[in-house]
Amino acid sequence: MVEWKLMEDAITFSDRMKMAWFVMTNSRLTNGPKVKNFENRWSEWLGVDYSLYVSSGSTANSLLVSAVKELYNLKDGDKVLVPATTWMTNVAPLIQNNLEPIFCDINLNNFSFDIEEAKYIATQYDIKAVFVTHLIGLSSDIESIVDIFPDAIIMEDVCESHGVTDLTGKKRGTQYAGGTFSFYFGHHMTTIEGGMVCTNDVQLYNLMKLKRSHGMAREALPEMFELYKIQNPDIDPSFLFMTDGYNFRNHEICAVLGLSQLKRLSQNIQIRRENYQYFWNKLKQFDSFYLPQYQFGNSSFSFPLILKNGQIDKLKTFLKENGIEYRPIISGNLLRHPAFKTYSLCTEKENTNVDILHKNGLYVGNSQFVSKKKINMLFDILEKL
Repeated sequence: MVEWKLMEDAITFSDRMKMAWFVMTNSRLTNGPKVKNFENRWSEWLGVDYSLYVSSGSTANSLLVSAVKELYNLKDGDKVLVPATTWMTNVAPLIQNNLEPIFCDINLNNFSFDIEEAKYIATQYDIKAVFVTHLIGLSSDIESIVDIFPDAIIMEDVCESHGVTDLTGKKRGTQYAGGTFSFYFGHHMTTIEGGMVCTNDVQLYNLMKLKRSHGMAREALPEMFELYKIQNPDIDPSFLFMTDGYNFRNHEICAVLGLSQLKRLSQNIQIRRENYQYFWNKLKQFDSFYLPQYQFGNSSFSFPLILKNGQIDKLKTFLKENGIEYRPIISGNLLRHPAFKTYSLCTEKENTNVDILHKNGLYVGNSQFVSKKKINMLFDILEKL
């Protein structure tokens, strides 16, 4: 029996009633006013000018990469820096858009780029863009990356780190070209499936609006739609396509759920932060584990456990015996997966950080449902180990 799940059911009875009432009293269920309302409320919460609600965090990544390539005139084969530990749909959109991912080793403090490795890569490749991942609720050191690659376009994946901040308290996903977020069932808030892509760049926003819905001109900002009609008088504006596109739209029912969930998000993030602080203070007493950073503005997604002594199988057995679910720390080393076997790290190090994480790391879920009692139970198990 599972005593500690990765994530409990976060959809309340009130959430369900709001969705049911909406379905019973509205005839329009596809992308419409509730989606727009959710986008506006999300932009206010995050502190960004524009947001687009899409079908998942993965499609948010795809939309952002496709639009960035077109708007900034990236060429096929241009190189984009990515960490060797990230979710696969951070990297897949680069390949699908004929860009070349350049994999960088990670650090074991916040699981983002190894800065010394990034400096070496800067001497070897002309990096046109960087796709940063704020992994499991910890903020990446983007500012150091910007210093190393001052001319690169910066994209941010914040899919599992909603509300994580930089040292000044500014939420990540708001300061560079664009940021992506996931509302998958297991994340900080949920619309079951769904995601958001955000930007302060009106041109990028307009292009992503087009691409989200087949590249249709009528999806553009009103003033741009008028311009497109003038530029293309021989085409019926109802079906006028200005760019390549997708169908990445989400719908009204999920937006209703998102609006309801959003009201609790800040409170739930605070509970996760308090849990992470309690976990971190206990973990630092164990010399046998790598200690991640404690960040005041964290938005903890999970509790990472990376052993120094290689007894990961024994740890997994103990967790299973005590009904505690666990997962690898995201992909582990993404380059060990069949989908990316043709790529490699740039480093010359023999014992890379990403392989340490891959071989000896896992995480246990953190959420607003986790209690100090559960965390104490976890550390009782670690003491036995």
